[in-house]
Amino acid sequence: MEEAKMGDVATIRAVLAILQWWGFNVTVIIMNKWIFQKLEFKFPLTVSCVHFICSSIGAYIAIKILKMKPLIEVAPEDRWRRIFPMSFVFCINIVLGNVSLRYIPVSFMQTIKSFTPATTVILQWLFWRKYFEWRIWASLVPIVGGIMLTSITELSFNMFGFCAAMVGCLATSTKTILAESLLHGYKFDSINTVYYMAPFATMILSVPAIVLEGSGVINWLYTYDSIVPALIIITTSGVLAFCLNFSIFYVIHSTTAVTFNVAGNLKVAVAVLVSWMIFRNPISAMNAVGCAITLVGCTFYGYVRHLISQQSVNSSPRTPRSRMEMLPLVGDKQEKI
Repeated sequence: MEEAKMGDVATIRAVLAILQWWGFNVTVIIMNKWIFQKLEFKFPLTVSCVHFICSSIGAYIAIKILKMKPLIEVAPEDRWRRIFPMSFVFCINIVLGNVSLRYIPVSFMQTIKSFTPATTVILQWLFWRKYFEWRIWASLVPIVGGIMLTSITELSFNMFGFCAAMVGCLATSTKTILAESLLHGYKFDSINTVYYMAPFATMILSVPAIVLEGSGVINWLYTYDSIVPALIIITTSGVLAFCLNFSIFYVIHSTTAVTFNVAGNLKVAVAVLVSWMIFRNPISAMNAVGCAITLVGCTFYGYVRHLISQQSVNSSPRTPRSRMEMLPLVGDKQEKI
């Protein structure tokens, strides 16, 4: 009886964790699109910089003041040798995501982001000479096919936004791959990751943001009518961006790997639906089919990885691993920032 109650509590906790993760994620995406489209604040570098500043402050408060997570100590030399390169890729990843949001609909951008598992496997195969079992490659077919169908049938297609989103996928994959070597020996959670990387990212991005967008931001401040509500919305998006990282930490520790994978793909579907309800961007029937195929492919890919990882755990330690049994570095519970 006691075990049943504990199981019910764990289930409720997992559901609540997933719902708050969905809530923060969808809200941040919608707010960013609203900032670019409705507020006419067309400055993705500045928006990203605001997010990094808010995340830096939020992580400091969470770790140093509220003591919500213990600080993972990093040697000073490792901060520049390991954390800084990761922060640079992390910065590019976030900026490109916001740039793509400025030019393409949320639905298209979210579908393209689902291409990340494929880019991770391909990069590891091409540059790191890693080999994967045929089931991994087969699971990527619906993802690639769905992305192609969605891109061909996208009614609001923009080449610049499309390229930004695709390069963003490469940046996400590169960050994941580099993390294995650069952060070896450090077991970072999402909050400590933000604590160390966000300040570096702010430093990296502040100069380009000022040089490329400074005059435009000043002009917007003088010409936009409802300036105070607009600034509140922009700042709130930064605060919620930090809360999203905190929610990822919570959901990772409340769910299983398979649940996390399925919930992540359903989150994309929720974001697509909510964005369409708000912005009413045109979506053709074939475009919706392509998006659905991509999400199903991502779920299937996660399931295949889970099966292979379980087989690796259950296999005899004396049995040498085949070169074709290696798993991609995209973790079952990858913490996305």
